[in-house]
Amino acid sequence: MELFDSHAHYNDEKFENEIEIVEDIYNSGITKLITAGYSLESTKKAVEIAHNYDFVYATAGISPNDIDDLEERNFDEIRCLAKDRKVVAIGEIGLDYYWNKENKEKQKYAFIEQIKIANELDLPIVIHTREAVNDTLEILKTNRTKGVFHCCPLNIELIKEGLKLGFYISFAGPITFKNSKNANQVIEYVPLERILIETDSPYLSPEPLRGTRNDSRNVKYIAQKIAEVKGISTEEVARITYENAKKIFNIV
Repeated sequence: MELFDSHAHYNDEKFENEIEIVEDIYNSGITKLITAGYSLESTKKAVEIAHNYDFVYATAGISPNDIDDLEERNFDEIRCLAKDRKVVAIGEIGLDYYWNKENKEKQKYAFIEQIKIANELDLPIVIHTREAVNDTLEILKTNRTKGVFHCCPLNIELIKEGLKLGFYISFAGPITFKNSKNANQVIEYVPLERILIETDSPYLSPEPLRGTRNDSRNVKYIAQKIAEVKGISTEEVARITYENAKKIFNIV
């Protein structure tokens, strides 16, 4: 069984002295993964890691939680990084009103500018959205593009509208949490052909490993949960989500 972890952060400081873990991950059956940028520096690191491993890809972007010192030239830098052959998306980008309520207009501006870059380069976007459902959807409806809701909030209205707009829904550790009240409902609603799986490593470890440092080997627990709800085998979920990720990120 081969698995595709569509969103992880091996550019995070929690992996700084253990980057060789990526080789162990491949040997465990995670034969493709994406390490996601969230700032200029993390994007540069993601691209570097992707070039060190054939099965690793990167995204380029500045997240809503990393725009405090944002300058106009930063968009040109992201555009340049995104032209690298190992970069498969612009992200993670979006809106976060949970951590940042004071700079909503700046977040919206950065989101839209990076969507423009994605459309210019014909790349999908990877969306981070937290407590910003209405504004996220409004921007996507008026700035048509393609992409993925990363670690998608278990908000059925967001998912309904996201699917209508053609987006993929990526599930992570929270769908396994015991206090996740509507995970089953959401998983049932999303068609298999629009589901991706991810770990968001080193964060959001799934049950039964919640509270520990996450890595891509735990993506199997996400696949198992989806299989349980959908009434199919974990192998089938792995196969379908692998092909879905290859399709949206244009990976051969």
